[in-house]
Amino acid sequence: MYPSRLRAAQQLSRQCARSFTTSGRQLYSSSTVPAPEENGEKTVEITPTKPAAVVKQAPNRAEVWSKSQKPRSEAMTGPRFEQTNFDLQPQPWAAIELIHKQPVKWVHERIVACDGGGGPAGHPKIYINTDKPEIASCNYCGLPFANEHNRKHLESLPQTSYPLQ
Repeated sequence: MYPSRLRAAQQLSRQCARSFTTSGRQLYSSSTVPAPEENGEKTVEITPTKPAAVVKQAPNRAEVWSKSQKPRSEAMTGPRFEQTNFDLQPQPWAAIELIHKQPVKWVHERIVACDGGGGPAGHPKIYINTDKPEIASCNYCGLPFANEHNRKHLESLPQTSYPLQ
């Protein structure tokens, strides 16, 4: 086979492979599609017929909460996510919002151990220092702990990130 024909065959096989791995969103965003004509190649402009939908990260969080996180509308692309109706896809609640609804666990010890509930649903046991007048949270599960000696100070604050019940 001639090198030019080999290159054309390779390019055609790459284009065919791409056509099977293109999601619906990528098809809407494509701007040109080559269409063969008798005299040669012609490029036809296609405009998207459907406006891009605003997709929330989670039902209780509209934007991303990490610098390295992609927005949900950009992250959910490719052949695995062909279904572009995000109302039908699962949207778990953002844990960062839910953990701040947990009430503070008041303890009398200076050092508390947290294992996330233990067992297979837990995490490795860590020890949390609670002798400072602040709410100390677990690095794994985010549960808040505070020393009983600091309760008056914490209740006098205008606002805390966890409920002080």
